[in-house]
Amino acid sequence: MASGQLSRAEALACSGCRHACHVMLYSETKAQLFGRIPIRHIILMQMRFDGLLGFPGGLVNPSKENLEAGLGRELWEELGVALPVSEEDHVASCHAPSSSSSSSHLITHFYVKKVEEKQIKEVEQAAASTATDHGQEVLGMVRVPLYTMKGGGGLPSFLTHSFIGSARSQLLDALLRFNLVTPQELHKALAHAAKMHAHTTEDLLAALTLTEDKSKQS
Repeated sequence: MASGQLSRAEALACSGCRHACHVMLYSETKAQLFGRIPIRHIILMQMRFDGLLGFPGGLVNPSKENLEAGLGRELWEELGVALPVSEEDHVASCHAPSSSSSSSHLITHFYVKKVEEKQIKEVEQAAASTATDHGQEVLGMVRVPLYTMKGGGGLPSFLTHSFIGSARSQLLDALLRFNLVTPQELHKALAHAAKMHAHTTEDLLAALTLTEDKSKQS
């Protein structure tokens, strides 16, 4: 077991801990971008209310409901569809990064569920039309591009975005664990992403300087 990870039993035995469950939904696809770049798999994430990317799910209370039932409730609110997730879909439980905003420790439970492409499209449609959280806690569903284009478009650009908690590492682990990309492809994407992140930081600092100058002039 990887460092920091817990067995399901250890996680549930944690006294005074809060629990959050999230799931990565994915499907196979034969679609091609521009008719020539294989998309291969559709992976769903979401843009949260705080501007961060994450997976569907949320807080559950194991004293009142089992983890999967709680996750199903959260999915209904965020996706607008009844999507059963089973214990067999569970991938990992671990301590979440510490946060000063709460005194109680958070344990995250991550699931990965493979569905049909038709179900992915149904989820996307329902999430934007019938989900109670749409436009509030959830700003919209997004697909993860798994290809790397010239100049770093695709997965490298996606990885430079800001993610909530350990969502980025959960995504990367799942990509390799379920053979959705090869280690070589992921390494190339991460190398591109690191360079792009440095460039983005430079742009933000330049914009910060510009706004500071305009503030002084006003």
